[in-house]
Amino acid sequence: MTTTAQRPPAQSRPPVQSRAAAQTKDYFELSQRVKDAGLMGRNVRSYVLRTVLLGLAFVGTFVLLLTLGSTWWQLAVAVLFGILFTQAAFIGHDAAHQQVFSSGKRNAWFARIIGNLVVGLAIAWWTRKHNKHHANPNTVGRDGDIAGGVLVFIPEEQATRTGFMAWFAKRQGWAFFPILTLFGFVLHYEGITALLKTEKVKHRKVEMALVLVRLIGFPAIVFSTLGLGMGLAFLGVQMAVFGVYMGSSFAPNHKGMPLIPKGLEVDFLRRQVLTSRNIKGGLLMNWAMGGLDLQIEHHLFPRMPSANLRKAKPIVKQFCAERGITYTETNLITSYGIIIKYLNRVGLGHADPMDCPLAAQLRGASVA
Repeated sequence: MTTTAQRPPAQSRPPVQSRAAAQTKDYFELSQRVKDAGLMGRNVRSYVLRTVLLGLAFVGTFVLLLTLGSTWWQLAVAVLFGILFTQAAFIGHDAAHQQVFSSGKRNAWFARIIGNLVVGLAIAWWTRKHNKHHANPNTVGRDGDIAGGVLVFIPEEQATRTGFMAWFAKRQGWAFFPILTLFGFVLHYEGITALLKTEKVKHRKVEMALVLVRLIGFPAIVFSTLGLGMGLAFLGVQMAVFGVYMGSSFAPNHKGMPLIPKGLEVDFLRRQVLTSRNIKGGLLMNWAMGGLDLQIEHHLFPRMPSANLRKAKPIVKQFCAERGITYTETNLITSYGIIIKYLNRVGLGHADPMDCPLAAQLRGASVA
């Protein structure tokens, strides 16, 4: 974590209105620098290449499934499928963010086909949920990604738990990765449930049909090839890998970063930067996380093609240094350690959502 400047003394701070105007101007200035660098244009070729390579990898993996026969080596094939489905989800994520084509309709259909038919996620549900997160990352009461569930991310919610759930919450950090093995099931279930229960869903029937083709068709191929017992083992491994890979790619981006309490207004630039964390690792990490390793840049410019995020990083980092805004990045293993420690602290009731070196900056960015 790198902090490049301190807040000015209280007596020298500008009035709230002028500070708010300056903060709004900050984002527009940063946006202009990024646009001048030519980084906001669509990069269709990169997505065509990624999609073609992914398609070839799927073909090769299906060939292995159909030709290896009844052998426990098929569990290694299941691991490959878990990885490929996650890589497909990354492409669907980018399309849902309008990153691929200049046409919103083309992006929507591309995301629908990749997300629903290939991955088995209801993209309409995912997009709605994910857009709310982008608008208010780590904001209590607004970001569904920190809402209460099996895990507790908000200290106040820990106090409401009793019995086994209270006991579990105190140790929840250590259970984080084991729980992710079930994350794939949760994603499939919540997507279908949303398609059935949400009042207004665009192309509901198409999305449901595509999801069912994927969620019924793929297991049917597996069972017809491997039989019931080995087929169940195959699908169990595939789903576990998919869940862990998905969860461990999205979690490092915000978990363990400051929470923004209800009622605290923070300008867009600081809200996105101060609640996000980048993951170091270069091109290999960029591929492994589907561009999610550059979360700060992605949150600032959600429509920027993921291939351009690396080019935007030095611009954003320099701008944050000029404005004294903390720009956080760490390696993947350290980020997991931060997540586990934070979850355990929350479960023990010790964590304050603003108990962080960034708290002063967040409070300094508030607007009455």
